[in-house]
Amino acid sequence: MSGSLVIAGLGPGAESLVTPEVSAALAEATDIVGYGPYVARIPAREGLTLHATDNRQELERARHALAMAASGRRVVVVSSGDPGVFAMAAAVFEALEGMPGHHELDIRVLPGITAMLAASGRLGAPLGHDFCAINLSDNLKPFALVERRVRLAAEADFAMAFYNPRSMSRPDQFARVLDILLEACGPERLISFARAVSTPEERLETLPLGEARPEMADMRTLVLVGNAATRRVGRFVYTPRSAS
Repeated sequence: MSGSLVIAGLGPGAESLVTPEVSAALAEATDIVGYGPYVARIPAREGLTLHATDNRQELERARHALAMAASGRRVVVVSSGDPGVFAMAAAVFEALEGMPGHHELDIRVLPGITAMLAASGRLGAPLGHDFCAINLSDNLKPFALVERRVRLAAEADFAMAFYNPRSMSRPDQFARVLDILLEACGPERLISFARAVSTPEERLETLPLGEARPEMADMRTLVLVGNAATRRVGRFVYTPRSAS
């Protein structure tokens, strides 16, 4: 039997936001590999083995998936959102670099709806002009680099999407990010907190940057900061396409 490896995005949370091609890949899989909470979203069935691991074991997870695919299994590595955005696609290809005998494997990356796009859609169109996405976690890069990228993005007047803003292991760093934004953007810039979008726990809040507090965010929160032209219209937030 010829094996294969699919790297799939499960979207932000709601089952309705999983794409049909991802659903088809999951239905054909013999093995599902991923971080525990994401693997838990996959219903058990006969002939399917679930391999759940800790969130900081990306490369080990990727090597295991590649090895199973090489042995003839139909493997799906799952991520939330899109697998190419701060997720498992890059980890699989990084692992593949060190496994030259696996370079000819049948590997496909199936996109998913990202947290930032799901949040943007709920809020209106805050990413309607040029924007950037920054992962605020310092697990894989120094926090000094996070600070530099936030500062430069704010100075360039990008709208910004922030992933992984605040966790129990780093409760104070998001306060520093808010200070940088306040200094670069001013207190009236709009900031939105979108938590658990598309799930029953969804919560949306938009307010001026000067009123934002670090405790408004956690690891299930996507933070969106507008550019200088971002504004409200009724209950919506949008960034005009003509913004300079």
